[in-house]
Amino acid sequence: MRAAMTGAATGIGAITAQKLRARGYEVVAFDISEPAHVDQWVRVDLSDPDAIRQATAQVSGHFDCLINNAGLPPRAGLEKTILSVNFLGLVQMTNALVPKLAEGASIVNTASRAGAAWRENIDEVKALMAVSDPGGIDAFIESRRINHIRAYNLSKEAVIVWTMAQTERMIAADLRMNTVSPAAVSTGILGDFATAFGERMAVNIARVGRPGLPEEIADVIVFLASADSHWIKGSDLIIDGGMSALATTDQLGL
Repeated sequence: MRAAMTGAATGIGAITAQKLRARGYEVVAFDISEPAHVDQWVRVDLSDPDAIRQATAQVSGHFDCLINNAGLPPRAGLEKTILSVNFLGLVQMTNALVPKLAEGASIVNTASRAGAAWRENIDEVKALMAVSDPGGIDAFIESRRINHIRAYNLSKEAVIVWTMAQTERMIAADLRMNTVSPAAVSTGILGDFATAFGERMAVNIARVGRPGLPEEIADVIVFLASADSHWIKGSDLIIDGGMSALATTDQLGL
């Protein structure tokens, strides 16, 4: 078995790579930083479409799964890079590797609970999905006054919507694609989310008892990447310790 993945150097991605190799996968990592626990590293800047094309051209053979895990947290001043890597780069990487996927292969995209409001923001999500390359991102950010927090949330909303929208295409190609949406996870970038989301995140963590662990997210990613989940297609799996359920029941007055 053979896995392609992005974002394998740290956090959830590093644990996922370890778990895949423990299951017997050969792991080929596409990353800007060199990861450990992989069989091959292909350096790539996911904000650069040319770099993506060059990187994916370096690998041959077929993959049984593709895990798009790379992403940037909500950091001030990185609005363009966040949108370029978290969404546009994910789409371009997926499209470049689809011809290299084996029949029945699984694609898993890491989204976020921060993307849960995609329904309310669908017009803006569609507008981002209409941007074909990073060259159009500057005008998009300026016209819509996108700050770093909105850039992050929007990038994850778009990942969820785009993944669903690709379901028919995937079925026709004998492939499948799903998203995972973690909430607060105890990795090196948890502080970025605490700064961005503040008291709201602190309250949510307190209500469920703790942040998630990267191993807990990686387990779900590996499951979705495997044949064990073959009938799950176009779905978004929320992994948040109950945060979404609590928020929904609060709204319902239950």
